[in-house]
Amino acid sequence: MDENRAVNRRQYLTAVGASGLAATAGCIGGGGGGGETITIGSDIPYAPFEYRNEAGDLIGFDVEIAEAVFAEQLDMDYEFQETSFDGIIASLNNANFRVIMSAMTINESRAERVDFSDPYFTAYQTVLLLEGSDIGSREDLQGTSVGVQRGTTGEAAAEDLQEDFGGDLQIESYDQINGAFDALLNNQVDAVINDNTVSASFAAENEEVVFLEGDGVAADRDDAPPYLTLTIEEYGIAFRQDDDDFREEVNGALATIRENGTYEEIYNEYFDG
Repeated sequence: MDENRAVNRRQYLTAVGASGLAATAGCIGGGGGGGETITIGSDIPYAPFEYRNEAGDLIGFDVEIAEAVFAEQLDMDYEFQETSFDGIIASLNNANFRVIMSAMTINESRAERVDFSDPYFTAYQTVLLLEGSDIGSREDLQGTSVGVQRGTTGEAAAEDLQEDFGGDLQIESYDQINGAFDALLNNQVDAVINDNTVSASFAAENEEVVFLEGDGVAADRDDAPPYLTLTIEEYGIAFRQDDDDFREEVNGALATIRENGTYEEIYNEYFDG
């Protein structure tokens, strides 16, 4: 994509971040045109998808994808609304916001309650440990305690492990993933099960934290990460089930930003290497 346009998008997001936070508690906005403002429900922070920098500006992969889709392609104003992930689908269906962009995995149980856009990101459930841990394999997790975020596919992956181990796995669920990360650093849990890119962002800032290695369900994929994977997942934007026309508009915009290089530029900014 055009380098100047990429720079302008980041500058614009930084500018509206400060003004949006000052104007509306819990919301940050941006956009291109007039008419309806698209309110986006999101569990914040969840770096590198949606989080605040030191200046308090909301940034992240989902935030820049929203700018590219809603503002640049659909010429719509938008704002993010902070919402607990555990109740985010109920809030969407209660019309508290128009869509969900919150690193949300597409799965059958959620698809019974919402409709999803075409997938826009591939993720894997993985296991974080403290360096020097006695856990060296998936099987070593039996009899340990794991931290997860409540209502997520990380929690579901932990429950699947618990079943495989005949119940011999303690699961500690937290309202936000940072609670699970803190519990790991404080030796309150033995491991954390969570999306790989979010866990990688945390591990990059905490040298005492490492991924559990080993072959997993993604071992045969060319793009698989070099550590144990418990699941392969696709993220989508969630819509109420009566919002088909808007969902198709968003799908068209997602296809366009993949074709014109915008998606790749944003992806490389947050996940390159």
